[in-house]
Amino acid sequence: MLKNLPSTPQALIAWNWNEIEPHYNDLTARPLTKGTAEEWLTDWTRLGEKIEEMYARLSVATSVNTADKEADERMNKFLNSIFPNAMAAEQKLKQKLLASKLEPKGFDIPLRNMRAEADLFRASNLSLLADQQKLAIEYDKIYGAQTVKWEGKEITLTRLAMNFHQPDRLRREKAWHLKAERQLADRKAINDLWQKFMEVRLKIAMNADKPSYREYAWQQRLRFDYTPDDCKSFAHAIEQVVVPAATRIYQKRKQALGLDTLRPWDLVNGWYSRPSPAAGIPQLKPFASIEELKAKVSSIFHHVDPVLGGYFDSMVAEGLTDLDNRKNKAPGAYCTSYTSIRKPFIFVNAVGIHEDVMTTLHESGHSFHIFETAKIPYIHQLAVPMEFAEVASMGMELLASPYLTKENGGFYTDAEAARARIEHLEGMLLFWPFMAVVDAFQQWVYENPKAGADPSACDKKWAELWDRFIPGVDWTGLEEVKATGWHCKLHIHQVPFYYVEYGLAQLGAVQIFGNALANQAGAVAAYRKALSLGGMVTMPELFAAAGAKFGFDTATVKKAVDLMEDVIGELEKKI
Repeated sequence: MLKNLPSTPQALIAWNWNEIEPHYNDLTARPLTKGTAEEWLTDWTRLGEKIEEMYARLSVATSVNTADKEADERMNKFLNSIFPNAMAAEQKLKQKLLASKLEPKGFDIPLRNMRAEADLFRASNLSLLADQQKLAIEYDKIYGAQTVKWEGKEITLTRLAMNFHQPDRLRREKAWHLKAERQLADRKAINDLWQKFMEVRLKIAMNADKPSYREYAWQQRLRFDYTPDDCKSFAHAIEQVVVPAATRIYQKRKQALGLDTLRPWDLVNGWYSRPSPAAGIPQLKPFASIEELKAKVSSIFHHVDPVLGGYFDSMVAEGLTDLDNRKNKAPGAYCTSYTSIRKPFIFVNAVGIHEDVMTTLHESGHSFHIFETAKIPYIHQLAVPMEFAEVASMGMELLASPYLTKENGGFYTDAEAARARIEHLEGMLLFWPFMAVVDAFQQWVYENPKAGADPSACDKKWAELWDRFIPGVDWTGLEEVKATGWHCKLHIHQVPFYYVEYGLAQLGAVQIFGNALANQAGAVAAYRKALSLGGMVTMPELFAAAGAKFGFDTATVKKAVDLMEDVIGELEKKI
């Protein structure tokens, strides 16, 4: 059994390769037989969990304060001296297990994944993969440093975006232009960084003997259950079914706003989200403090399921959340796992708007996945396909939505909750076309790597896809801002090809929501059961366990859209 592993977070982040390497050497040298397999896998798990948690804690430190030079130095040290060595050592252990021909119980999927990873592994890529992570941190730094002067104060772009919720159209327009100008000021920096990303990724694919980075990424993401052509079929279904539904939403809101045409500042986040409120409709103000956000989200989760409510309460009590927005905090939101203690950490940029509530519900769904898989014995069985990991988060948004009212300890009156739910469902419908733009853009980039490395060609392609999938908003005179929209989507830069997962997961989540409308307790039980399976079954099996179909076809998409429009119609009667 391995000894002297770090037992505190402080000791863990101070770990160095000279202390780590002997443990890998021990596992590499040990005999691996049917009789020793359980102890060997347990020790490998304990060591792997420490490495994963070390990375997670170092990464969290760089995102909670992007100006923390010590955190930056620790992360760079990890990426330079530990990450490549640990990956090489992990590869040796995978090869040892594969060579043993042993097939431990519950390892069908992990072994399949290991074979794919073994096929993809190249020592020559270790430093390049570390370089890619450094570039991702640079991207965060550029966006984390973006602030503007607004009404005499320096504020983040996230706080500035609160103005898109205001019924005062001139105020929204002023804020939108200020945000756009600030982001365009970093256009050259993002373009330069993009070219470095592309250069590194093409080298990674070439070293791995893949014809393009897309083939590399597909295998790296362990996508065995669908193909790039399936993604194109999904985009076709969205174009056929969802784009008309989204256009109906834009038309309805255009009329409510009394406008002849919708402009980008008439949308809540200036891009794909729901239209801003009409005059006379007050902005939803769900909470005044982070403590209030935590308390009310806790109450909602206890109504969904007492066990899930307990999970959230334990995170709050143990300091495993960072929910407020501030300067030098990285943009976005995430949930990461402190794997050795099997606990999650949630990161949000909350400023007091309804999106903050939904984001907290979303990231909590991810955290529940970590709680539900805590009893799975081996780290190798925890790798859940992202397409289903997002079902956990998006499904929770919908499962929690009936309990947003004050009578359930939530945020809103009945009418406000109905409005919030309508806006959420409309936002989901409007998301699918945006997702199709992001995914189709990435497919094009890596199918055409020479053009894909040219920022001006990327601008042109993004604008073309935008006009195809999101025809309901007028960008006349704002073409430069529209064309550089791909700059703002961090997934394109930091985690390429990680976006279609959201669209597929949303389709699964809506099906779970449909089940909950008929039998809430049964739907939640199926949801939790599917989460508890971790990565031990195939993706179609995970969807089926949750009561959903894993599909790309027009019929499945249409059934989901019909359900959402029906629910929106019923909720509109409550306003």
